[in-house]
Amino acid sequence: MSPGRSRVHLPNVDVASDADVEAAARFHEFGELDMPRFQVGFPPQHLLLTLLGDYWSKRCEPLPSAALVDLLAEFDVNPSGARAALSRLSIRGLLVGTKDGRNTFYRVADGFRHLLPYGPIHTRAFGKPRPDWDGMWTMVAFTVPEDQRRLRPMLRGRLQSLGFAPLYDGLWVSPHAPDKELDIALEIAPAKSCTVIRATELDDGQRLRVSSAWDLTELGDSYDEFIRTFRPMLRRLEHGQVSPTEALVSRTRATYRWFVFAVTDPDLPQTLLPNRWPRAAAHDLFVALVDGLASLAVERVRDIVSKYDPELGRLVQLRPPELAP
Repeated sequence: MSPGRSRVHLPNVDVASDADVEAAARFHEFGELDMPRFQVGFPPQHLLLTLLGDYWSKRCEPLPSAALVDLLAEFDVNPSGARAALSRLSIRGLLVGTKDGRNTFYRVADGFRHLLPYGPIHTRAFGKPRPDWDGMWTMVAFTVPEDQRRLRPMLRGRLQSLGFAPLYDGLWVSPHAPDKELDIALEIAPAKSCTVIRATELDDGQRLRVSSAWDLTELGDSYDEFIRTFRPMLRRLEHGQVSPTEALVSRTRATYRWFVFAVTDPDLPQTLLPNRWPRAAAHDLFVALVDGLASLAVERVRDIVSKYDPELGRLVQLRPPELAP
C-alpha cells in the first residue's frame, strides 16, 4: 500500500456501471475521490465508511452528526476524534455536511454512494476457492520515460492493487486473466509504453519461478491473526453471550479487516499457495461471524439513530442481499 492518501479512480461516465464500480474500487493511487489511506488497526474514517456501507447502503438521507459520533463511540473513539473523522471525510468529498439550526447532518456524497461499501470486492465472494488454474500467466512489461517518471509509482500501485507483483524491474505478473480492471489500470501509462502478454512458464528446475514474485509470509500471519482474534466471538455467539454493542463492534471490525484482505491479497490459485494456507478457514469464519451477528448489529445501529430521529432509525437495514458480505 502506498504511504500516501488512497484514491479511487472513477471512469469518466455519468453513471458508473457495476463493472466500472468493481474496477474503480481497486484503485487507491490516482483518481477523483480522495480516500483515507489504509492503516494498521481500525481508523475512525474507515470504521465510519464501513458502518455507512453496511447499514446505510445507497441511502441519500442525511444522518445527525451526533448519531454518527455515538456510533463511533461504540468503538472507543472519543467525540473529538469522531468529529475529526467526519470533518476529514467531508473535506475529502466523501460526505456532505449540512446545518439545520445548531444541528449538523451528514450524507454520503452522490459520486461516492455507488462505491459504498467499496464495491463488490468487499463481499463474501472474496476468499472462496477458485476453479483449477490453467497455468497461464498474465505479464505486463512497461517502461516509463524519465520525463514522466511521476507515473511509475501510480502504475505500480495500480498493478499491485490488482494482485500483480514484480518478477523483475518493469515486468509484473499475475496468474489471472486480463480483464476490464487491467484496462482501466493501464490507462495512465504513456502510449506504446507497455505490453500485456499471456503465456505459460517453462521450468527446468534451475530458473527463477514466476511464483517467487510474491512473499506470502506476512499475509499468512495476518490471516492466522484474524482467526485468533475473531474465533472467540463466534464461540460466544453460539452460546448466546453477545450483546448488540459487541455484535456491532465485532462485525464492523471483521468486515473492515476482510476488505483490507480483499485489496491486498493477490488471490493466487490454490496450486501456488503454501500448504495449509489459512485463507479458507478465515473466510469461513468471516461469513459465519457477519451472518450470525447481523440482526444484533442492526438492532444496535437502529437504537442509536432512533435516539435522534425515529424515522431515520426505521430506515436502518443491512445492505440488499446481492451486496451483503
